[in-house]
Amino acid sequence: MYKTIIFDVDGTLIDTEEAVLGSLQKMLKIDYGKEIDTDALSFVLGIPGSRSLPQLGIENVDKGNERWNYFMKDYVSSMKVFNGIPDLLVTIKQMNIVQGIVTSKTNVELMDDFVPFNLMDYLPYIVCADDTFNHKPHPEPLLKFLEISGADPETSIYIGDTIYDYECARDAGIDFGLALWGCKNHESINAKYKFTSPQEIKKYVQLL
Repeated sequence: MYKTIIFDVDGTLIDTEEAVLGSLQKMLKIDYGKEIDTDALSFVLGIPGSRSLPQLGIENVDKGNERWNYFMKDYVSSMKVFNGIPDLLVTIKQMNIVQGIVTSKTNVELMDDFVPFNLMDYLPYIVCADDTFNHKPHPEPLLKFLEISGADPETSIYIGDTIYDYECARDAGIDFGLALWGCKNHESINAKYKFTSPQEIKKYVQLL
């Protein structure tokens, strides 16, 4: 039985794809004169700006991230919690199963984008992008989570929506569940579990 459930944030707990890609596209056009279709920017989903912005030719990553976050504010209304997530978090807490977050967001981004949804009380253990030297798909973020929570990797599962999440879990020795409601290319991700809805996770945990 899993005693610890670790969640990614973007594309897993909350739907931020329109906000992330739209704000990046706007920032690139206004600040750098680059017009790039959002489909060509989708590779940034699941990795921190420190990794994605250099691939777009942006050398001053700190400034790029600052401006990206600035334009994210224009898309706040498009962000929402995925259906079934609040109920899932409540149920897992009632079962006394440890919950937490491993995300590519920085602590500031988590405060801006996720904290307003009032779900943090269910997620006491958090690892953000600025808490580790290496980032997903490197296993360090999940290994850091195990360190701070005291969780056993053999009884833990990481739930995310990208290939980066899968590779991070695989190399950390943690089972991986793919959140299909936020995933765009599940055929290429060799997840141990593929969940079609948050409710499915709840049923699975209850039956273990």
